Amino acid sequence: MSAVALRPCVPADARRCAEIFRSSIEELAAEDYDADQREAWASRADDEQAFGARLANALTLLAVIDGTIAGFASLKGGEEIDMLFVDPEFARQGVGRALVDALTRLAGARGAKRLTAEASDVAKPLFERQGFTAQKRNLVRKGDQWLANTTMTKPLDAAPPPTKH
Repeated sequence: MSAVALRPCVPADARRCAEIFRSSIEELAAEDYDADQREAWASRADDEQAFGARLANALTLLAVIDGTIAGFASLKGGEEIDMLFVDPEFARQGVGRALVDALTRLAGARGAKRLTAEASDVAKPLFERQGFTAQKRNLVRKGDQWLANTTMTKPLDAAPPPTKH
């Protein structure tokens, strides 16, 4: 298995991120959400310009393996993991873990006291392994479908202030 490298998302990456978003929902969420639910959820990437704007309006990191974008995650407002999606080809290879770990460290370094995620049923075990705890179950509307997710939080230790010499 090759190492996961991280880099910032740039506008030219929006199309690849939209592809990952769709394929991740269609393939990895198939056991947790029915076809209509997955279609309603994945359709949020149909407007590539709006999808790219959503990526740009957050701190979005890409996970890259051997030159291929394998996944992405975004930190919105400094304390919320807004999106976390992994290409099914790279699932269970540490991509999600690397992205959550990086966003956790960035949020902590920026002074966040806790990190929140609205985790899909597919992503919930990953967040649990990363130290997040479930707070409540939610029903969210995507188009004409209702999907369940879980609000999860993780307390962060604020970075110590720099020492003066």
